[in-house]
Amino acid sequence: MLGLAHHLPETDQTGFLSFAEGGRCRQFLSTARHHGFEAVGLTHDTPRLWSAVREIAEQIEHFGADVLCCHGYKANLLGRMAARRVKIPAIAVARGWTGESFKVRLYERLDRFHLRWMDHVVCVSEAQAAKARRAGVRPECISVIYNAIDAARFQEPDERYRAKLLRYFRQPRTHIIGAAGRLSPEKGFDVLIEAAKLVLSEHPSAGFVVFGDGAERARLQQQINAAGIGPAFVLAGFRADLDRFLPHFDLMVLPSYTEGLPNAVLEAFGAGVPVVATAVGGTPEVIEDGESGFLVPAGDAAKMAERISISLDNAAELPEMGRKGRMCVQEKFGFAMQAHLYRELFARLCPDPSDDDGAADEFVDSPEDTAKPATMPAIDLDDLLPTESTCNR
Repeated sequence: MLGLAHHLPETDQTGFLSFAEGGRCRQFLSTARHHGFEAVGLTHDTPRLWSAVREIAEQIEHFGADVLCCHGYKANLLGRMAARRVKIPAIAVARGWTGESFKVRLYERLDRFHLRWMDHVVCVSEAQAAKARRAGVRPECISVIYNAIDAARFQEPDERYRAKLLRYFRQPRTHIIGAAGRLSPEKGFDVLIEAAKLVLSEHPSAGFVVFGDGAERARLQQQINAAGIGPAFVLAGFRADLDRFLPHFDLMVLPSYTEGLPNAVLEAFGAGVPVVATAVGGTPEVIEDGESGFLVPAGDAAKMAERISISLDNAAELPEMGRKGRMCVQEKFGFAMQAHLYRELFARLCPDPSDDDGAADEFVDSPEDTAKPATMPAIDLDDLLPTESTCNR
């Protein structure tokens, strides 16, 4: 979000609102302020949802915003209501649904139902757009705008981080296969552990390292121990400096069961690292199978192991695959292109007759001509239940 805000024209002002989320918003808000943006932590949250709607509306009026971008199911629901109060359009950014727990699945079901009443829905991939259409969002109310990264931050790798990476292992490793993400069921790291056991039987000097933390960590560590691959498979935890490690992976693996458009793949490509990933969500829209990486079926440890082993057998070809991935990111997934597409959308949703360019201010509510949305049925709210790399959060 900060990258997008930086790349919008100077005529567009951007501010950020975030729910408190138990204090987890503080780092993001602090970073946004450091970069010169107005950033506000909301004081009202669940269960005081009506108060939260009023507060969001007051902040929108204070900022004088022309459009509200909402990220997440709570932001979508409350943000849309607040935007209606002040008569500005509300955009939902649909990044994907994880279904990681029963509670999350309930919220995501509500979100899919509610999207059809947003003024517009931005989907981060064509695959996500198809899901939004199936959820009842009209095609004319959907735009596909890909996630973006700044590939320039990987241009000068710090060689000290290769040594740091190798120090995670007690014995020397010839190749490092990396992964990053939240340690939750939908990320499929249990499948990666199964695949690693197969790979290590052929390539015993390889090493696997997973960056990230989450509720599944203890169970995954037990699986690693039971497989007897502990010396070669490391759960490294969350690292705010993951960007520094990425260029020193020989290969990256994304074993997810579901994705919107994975930043982990974009960041690996930005670092010039080829990727073996499951063909889910928008991932096939990024990886050219056999050119910049390999695509495998979700949940198929044997196929994943096969592709990793083929990559290691042909290690001399990995840098060229990584170069193709980097070119892909530079051409299609940069902030300049993302900002251009958002700018066009803002101009369509809130045209300014005094400005042929359709200048618009944007206020981001964090966690083709648009048809008028249908009237939203009444919902009783009482009945409703953060500039570094983020791909290992």
